[in-house]
Amino acid sequence: MFRWIGRLLLTRRADQSYSAWHREGLDGASGIILTSLSFDEGGSIPRRHAGRGVGNNVSPELRFSGVPSAARHLVLVMEDVDAPLAKPLVHSLTLLDPDATSVPEGGLSRYRGPRPIPGHDEHHYWFELFAVDAHVDTSTIERAYASMIGHVLARGRLVGTYER
Repeated sequence: MFRWIGRLLLTRRADQSYSAWHREGLDGASGIILTSLSFDEGGSIPRRHAGRGVGNNVSPELRFSGVPSAARHLVLVMEDVDAPLAKPLVHSLTLLDPDATSVPEGGLSRYRGPRPIPGHDEHHYWFELFAVDAHVDTSTIERAYASMIGHVLARGRLVGTYER
């Protein structure tokens, strides 16, 4: 129905330099291995994990290892880096216990799954996990990123795709 809007915006994509992964001061050792049984690295995210009105909006199961023992928090960010906006669209930002090694399917209460514009081609969704050694202010996305600057001990990323 609205596929024509996606086609009109086809050449417009977010500037990935604004993603959490590329933010200055959020770089750390890439020591965290982030995987999912729900989809493979670079693979298609199943429809049940797509957002409301598209799928069931159920967060995928995630597993991770390589978190440094000095981590105070784990920050999980999910971004649509292909949204037709100036910056990637943040779908989720969640604080996790530093001792956690996984998040079960449906375990992210503030999850908003993929809902790309129909006809806008394939979108890449970055699940980024940051181990930080400081308190993280999650009142806004920008405050979260600002409070993480210089405190990232390690990080890992898993990329999934979705298209409508």
